Amino acid sequence: MRRLTSGLLAAALLAGPAAAQDLLNALFADHAVVQRDRPLPVFGTARPGETVTVAFAGKTATTTAGGDGAWRLDLPATPAGGPYDLTASTPSRTQTVRDVLAGEVWLCSGQSNMELSVDRANDAWNQVNNIAANDSLRMVTIEKADARAPRAGFGKPPVWKPTSRETVGSFSASCYYFARELQKTRTVPFGLIHASWGGSGIEAWMSPAALRKVGGYDEAIATLNLSLTDPVAANRRWGETIKAWWTARHPTETATAPWTGSGPWTPAPKGLGVWERWGVPDLASFNGVVWFKAEVTLTAAQARQAAVLGLGQIDEMDATYLNGVGVGATSGAWLDRSYPLAAGSLKAGRNTLVVSAYDTYANGGLYGDPSKRALTLADGTRVPLEDWTYRIEPRIGADPPRAPWDTLAGVSTLYNGMLAPMGPYAHAGLAWNQGETNVGRDQTYAPLLTAFMAERRAGQAADLPVVVAQLASYGAFATTPSASGTAALREAQRRAVTADPHAGLAVTTDIGDPFDIHPGNKQEVGRRLALAARRIAGEAVTTGPAPVSARRVGDTVIVAFDQIGGALVSRGSDRVIGFELCDPAGTCRWADGRINGSSVILTVPPGSTPARARFAWADSPTFNLFDSAGLPAVPFELEVR
Repeated sequence: MRRLTSGLLAAALLAGPAAAQDLLNALFADHAVVQRDRPLPVFGTARPGETVTVAFAGKTATTTAGGDGAWRLDLPATPAGGPYDLTASTPSRTQTVRDVLAGEVWLCSGQSNMELSVDRANDAWNQVNNIAANDSLRMVTIEKADARAPRAGFGKPPVWKPTSRETVGSFSASCYYFARELQKTRTVPFGLIHASWGGSGIEAWMSPAALRKVGGYDEAIATLNLSLTDPVAANRRWGETIKAWWTARHPTETATAPWTGSGPWTPAPKGLGVWERWGVPDLASFNGVVWFKAEVTLTAAQARQAAVLGLGQIDEMDATYLNGVGVGATSGAWLDRSYPLAAGSLKAGRNTLVVSAYDTYANGGLYGDPSKRALTLADGTRVPLEDWTYRIEPRIGADPPRAPWDTLAGVSTLYNGMLAPMGPYAHAGLAWNQGETNVGRDQTYAPLLTAFMAERRAGQAADLPVVVAQLASYGAFATTPSASGTAALREAQRRAVTADPHAGLAVTTDIGDPFDIHPGNKQEVGRRLALAARRIAGEAVTTGPAPVSARRVGDTVIVAFDQIGGALVSRGSDRVIGFELCDPAGTCRWADGRINGSSVILTVPPGSTPARARFAWADSPTFNLFDSAGLPAVPFELEVR
């Protein structure tokens, strides 16, 4: 038996004050599935020092709650089966959850392509209305929640639901179809824990400790931690970060920097609203940063007061300055901005308010009820913010950095809000579908994914399988060999998975949609994720042609493949298309290819010295290399040896 120590894990398990009724972590609930065939951690919160006894499937164990009330014990392994009752008791109370099964528990996580539900995917009506109820496949969705520190518990208790016509439609399609496919060969109960948030970056799902191991996140983590103890200082610090970003782009224009209020400003329409509807050609389809300015004049008596700065909703991120000092930054188009100002923040006379509104897609700007834009002083005086002006930030160089507390693109925010409350709830594996938000940051993605997989294994089996859905096709076709941020991110995913003996890749480039970042064929995504899981488990299945090497032989480059189901095939032609050969300077040219057994032989263009070979290198690549099992070849870039 083990007593849970204080620290991050203990914080994750603290479900509330000692008077709370639940002894068990909220994932232990009616209809839950717990992990089979390995020691079962059971944990929760009791009164400090209380003896806690747990009974499950004919097994009993006892431990003592720590000084913070957190407790944990490990029950002996239970084979697949049930249903059982799980009971935790102390001298002061007892909690029993019923209809608990032992089986395979999988965590499904990522961004919108994991979040996309069955009722929004292809063949939705048929899949929902003709489903056979399956009590041995149970699902739970974790409520969306972000936090700047590990949450003490779930804001909304998770609810386990058996699969039925009434429950499956709103659940993750990729996760459901993945488990449905696996259950064809593993006739045991399955429990699916779904924790996703559309638009999220991988950094948001990782703890500060994991990010520190990758490196490069110390400043962001320090600013995030500062926001917990001194939010005013943290906002000021973040304001300086945005200033540094702007100054690097405009090194000779600091005298007219936006936060100073100087420089050229254009009157904005009364009431503001999303800028795409202003009738300004330059803003009709603009995604990027627009700076807004308003001024307010105060008396000396007014300026001495504390105040609250209200800005209403901003689509989708802001960095806000008062008299050149950062006072707030928020991400989320649905959120009203309300920034407290300590006494001394204002000054007698004219005060200049500047807001950087950063929009990445669709509508942007300060929208919603204009009456919410006001400065409210401590004595109740309300000063409306009117007569706004604006200036458009040129789209040059890198986009602005995101605040470390940004819900979706910050550091550790979703780890804190959605993963940490799960504590050490045992599971069999992880299905991960994420990466779109990290496009453009491919150089850091492979080490981040490696560290993320390692962190998800901490406290679980050391060989916990991780299956990763590679990015699907979306965006531009390639008419000439060229750079592609999406292709580079796919390559980072491939490298991280290839280097991990307990990870597998599901290739989806052939079932994407160039015009929709959310392709609907999630049944095939689930099937390919299941193939990857089965291969990791040692089953005799293949997951699609994967490159092994690229060798220069005379006037050819021979690319060897493994993981071929049957044989390599080129669809629609006796030639293989989609390959490029790149010289040491980075100039790439299409390469003619022919299949020879388990290899593709590429002809080296005359006068070329190939240094790298790459395949399916575009946002939406055109290619025809598959295996006879119908699986596409993995997009890749390899050094030519």
